[in-house]
Amino acid sequence: MKRNIWSRLYLTVVFILLYTPILYLVFYSFNEGGTMNHFTGFTWDNYTAVFEDTRLLIIVLDTFMLAFLAALLATIIGTFGAMGIYYTKKRRLRNTFLSLNNILLVSPDVIIGASFLIFFTTIGTLFRNFSLGFYSVLFSHVAFSIPIVVLMVLPKLQEMNDSMVDAALDLGANYFQVIQRIILPFLSPGIVAGYFMAFTYSLDDFAVTFFVTGNGFSTLSVEIYSRARQGISLEINALSTLVFLFSMLLVVGYYFISKDNLPKKLKRGRQSGRGVAPIR
Repeated sequence: MKRNIWSRLYLTVVFILLYTPILYLVFYSFNEGGTMNHFTGFTWDNYTAVFEDTRLLIIVLDTFMLAFLAALLATIIGTFGAMGIYYTKKRRLRNTFLSLNNILLVSPDVIIGASFLIFFTTIGTLFRNFSLGFYSVLFSHVAFSIPIVVLMVLPKLQEMNDSMVDAALDLGANYFQVIQRIILPFLSPGIVAGYFMAFTYSLDDFAVTFFVTGNGFSTLSVEIYSRARQGISLEINALSTLVFLFSMLLVVGYYFISKDNLPKKLKRGRQSGRGVAPIR
């Protein structure tokens, strides 16, 4: 009983430390005084200023479009990459691929950003039409998001019963049908989780993006950083509050999507004692 009380107290303190700065930021986003030192009155002017700033709205749309696209590409590549690692027969080669995948996760963002900057600069010297901008940021975000998706999908592959694949092949299914009707439906919770993780990492990344953005393109994190250097602006508070609320909506949406860990067809098949339905 005492252990439960201390664990709850510990979690309460941790959540207070984590959410107090965010709530402080949200609270002063409604301050009409223009500073974060003293709350003088309630106003919506800071939010109105956000929606009146055309350049900022374009940057927000570009950032979310970049995050959605980078997460989608990373999820596709990472899912099939996880399958490739899992089905590699040689253990040493499989461990090598997994180690190479994990290097990007433990490498500092500054090193990754500098490496991409050198890489894209080299490409720019070879192909004069290529310059730093949307595509350089997109490729960078896809690259550092792939290992995240791989690590989210691999545990689901390890949970899967390989006899389902063998049974489907025995029933006359080809490899494409096995992937489409057996493997991918079973991996769907891990794929969805990988997509949301990749989207989140792409949305709030600053270090790598700062290196590979050009003069004609900017993301939300880089824009907030550049504006914060010029001084305190409650417009940044209002924008950060809106992004935080959007992130909360994503978390709630992910909760309802991943509430069922297995597709209904696979659940019915397991409950009835049948391995896999015939592939038609």
